[in-house]
Amino acid sequence: MKLPNGYGSVYKLPGSRRKPWAVRRTVSRTDDPDGTIHFKYEYLGYYESKEKALIALAHYNEHPYNTDANKVTFADIYEMWSSHFYQHTSRSNVNGYSAAYKCCGSLESMKFNEIRKAHLDYVIETCGKNYPTLKKIKGLFNVLYKYAMENDLCMVDYARYVEIKWYKDRNPDKRDRNPFTTPELDTVWNWKDTNDYFTVILILIYSGCRISELLDLKKEQVNLSDRYFDIMKSKTQAGVRRVPIAKKIMPFMEAWMNRNDCEYLISNPSGGHFSYRNYYDSYWTPLVQQISVTHTPHDTRHTCITMLKNAGVEERIIKRIVGHKGQGVTETVYTHYELQQLLDAIDLI
Repeated sequence: MKLPNGYGSVYKLPGSRRKPWAVRRTVSRTDDPDGTIHFKYEYLGYYESKEKALIALAHYNEHPYNTDANKVTFADIYEMWSSHFYQHTSRSNVNGYSAAYKCCGSLESMKFNEIRKAHLDYVIETCGKNYPTLKKIKGLFNVLYKYAMENDLCMVDYARYVEIKWYKDRNPDKRDRNPFTTPELDTVWNWKDTNDYFTVILILIYSGCRISELLDLKKEQVNLSDRYFDIMKSKTQAGVRRVPIAKKIMPFMEAWMNRNDCEYLISNPSGGHFSYRNYYDSYWTPLVQQISVTHTPHDTRHTCITMLKNAGVEERIIKRIVGHKGQGVTETVYTHYELQQLLDAIDLI
């Protein structure tokens, strides 16, 4: 059924959601010189079924001023914000904010403009999570209040008053950094010809990449002739960077580039894009067990950093290679001289 112009629309959001049917109306339209059309929407609510969404849309058109902030819940604000934000961010960010939202069960059904600082503090105090997760929950509060205030759905940003510094030592899940030892690294090299996925471990170690960065790396982002690849999406702004390719792993990079027609550098045996869980469960875990070592993919990153430090590489260059926050790290324009510095450093390990 086609709805009248200006009436509003109903559509189903992607993914698994408690209320997947969105009701929205067009607020404005902008036409670019190249013919591209941009629409700005106002989201009026989210519903369990298409029928309920259509009824709500009809009710809105009969009484348009009855849909206001007094009816919008914490869950509604999250659905509105995430439906836009999740389309333009990395998978790790989506996973982080989704996990933070799951800690906010006590707020979910509350009307957003009735939530106070005490309610937010209650989540922080009772969720039992470690400090890094508390930072993500606090970050979720910040973005939701920013979204709500921008859309006139609340008057006070209570998120700004939530303090988590008192919980800095609450980190029961913290693991010590566990780089590969020299004998363990030698073992990986000795096994590299028995299974191509051992070379993925070596690429991780000699690049300092996060596993999510490598699995999402597209071949078009790899420049073999100049020995670098570009990380276009990362969990941090500093993570968007140009990574030098060490001479030691050039043969592996070339082999993966020519392996198949998959657009991603690292592919599964069927030539498809790896999910983290598939790679970790089916490849990483069996391989490290096979060579009798106990490591996570993140340990490869610490191994790279440790080797660079032991080789006497400047801290500034190390941060540049692995994408740690620091002065100048977020600059994404590289001169030939700067790239050569990174290549000289990575070739020392």
